[in-house]
Amino acid sequence: MKRHYNWVDHVTTNIYWFGLNIASGTITPVLLPYLVALFAPVEQKNTYLATVRVIGLAVAMLVQPMAGMLSDRNLSRWGRRRPFIVGGTVFNLPFLLIVGASPLFLNSTFNSFFQPTFGVTTAYIVLLAGIVLLQISSNFVQGPLQALIPDVMPENQRGRSSGVKAVMELLPVFLVIFIGPLVDRGQFGLVVSVVGAGYLICMLITARFVHEEPLKERVTASLREPIARLVALTVLFVAVTQAAVWLVGTSGGLMKQQGAAIAMQVAVVGAAGLIGMAGAIFIGVYFGAGIGIGAEARGQTSFIWWVINRLLFLAAVGSIQGFAQFFMRDVLRLPNAATMTTVLLAVVALFLVPSALFGGYLADRIGRKRLVGLAGLVAAAGTFLLLLANDVPLVLVSGCIIGLGTGTFMASNWALGTDLVPPKQAGRYLGISNLAGAGAGIVGAGIGGPMADFFNFLSPGLGYLVIFAIYGALFLLSAAALTQVKTVVEMPTVTRDVKATV
Repeated sequence: MKRHYNWVDHVTTNIYWFGLNIASGTITPVLLPYLVALFAPVEQKNTYLATVRVIGLAVAMLVQPMAGMLSDRNLSRWGRRRPFIVGGTVFNLPFLLIVGASPLFLNSTFNSFFQPTFGVTTAYIVLLAGIVLLQISSNFVQGPLQALIPDVMPENQRGRSSGVKAVMELLPVFLVIFIGPLVDRGQFGLVVSVVGAGYLICMLITARFVHEEPLKERVTASLREPIARLVALTVLFVAVTQAAVWLVGTSGGLMKQQGAAIAMQVAVVGAAGLIGMAGAIFIGVYFGAGIGIGAEARGQTSFIWWVINRLLFLAAVGSIQGFAQFFMRDVLRLPNAATMTTVLLAVVALFLVPSALFGGYLADRIGRKRLVGLAGLVAAAGTFLLLLANDVPLVLVSGCIIGLGTGTFMASNWALGTDLVPPKQAGRYLGISNLAGAGAGIVGAGIGGPMADFFNFLSPGLGYLVIFAIYGALFLLSAAALTQVKTVVEMPTVTRDVKATV
């Protein structure tokens, strides 16, 4: 007899995404920039923030899929996924405490060693260590967590459960709005306690109410080759990003030596930054596809260009989110930048949610490819409007437009990708996109941070305008990349076998 699944089952299966997104929505755009600004030299805080993010994302790029593969062969009587979810959460809690305690090391006696040797404070080293450890434990959970829906839900219930998952990922934005004021008041212990409580409560609900079937047969396939590919893909993205940072730094140094005007430096170094970011994504995806799917990549050009489209968009939107607090602080001169960052994120979410819901309906009517392209244009318009913002209301309007574009993108891009991959190898192909998602953050933040500091040195606040303009251009390039995607779209006829290429 088949079990009947109700809304409670869907909520408990996906509840951990709520805790996970409380953490990511608090740490990445709010807590981490605030702490870096405390610990880093003012003129280099964007570079210091980029360093933490790049290292953390590189770790995530390795750990998350590895944990997923290990859970696939887990023989525990608890099931394959829950032991990883419980174990990872247990380690999340002390690692969160390390992050929250990092300000206590501001005047540490170890500064006499770390500052002359590495050029950083002890507090920054503690923060970096805490973030890296948290990335390990959190992604130890997230890899197996992604398999819960296909593991426990029957096929005809997975769409509904995925919808609940999307809600769980978006709702924390409205909780995080109450965390911003705590960060501005320096109540870091309370902040990490809220995040830790979210992790713990959601883990306990998952462990108690999710029912998995234990794996009956041992998996004997070797992990050597897939792990080698993971390492190669991670090294590739980091190496390409660092090469792009070198390109930007070299061009900036040459312009300074020649005494070029600020406008000329913006044009030349800004162009180098755009070429570096876009080039890092193009090169990373091209060679990453070769690493991930081998010789078959040559016959999957539409899939490769879809991944490029996805990474260009994600690099832009993720980086804008990551540097938003410094923009609020340095350009708008807001004393409560962390609070206003959470307000901005909530406003974005207010427009993101309905556009994501309605976007799915539109995608079925006007076509996924067209809607993904429109999303890039809308997000670009919102970003370019941000360049004109000199007060909070205009920033919020810009955020609304970016939210509309992002929600539309979320509703249609993944579905477009599923149309492009060989049906029998969908997991293998789409896994490449999942891996490269972290690569988007590595590229956007890794290059954008040093660029922001370079231009802020020339004129305070200029750096954010330059990198946001580049992120707007990445949105436009994401739309342009779709011209190389040839999709097979089902035509609205009585038979579902008639197809046309567009």
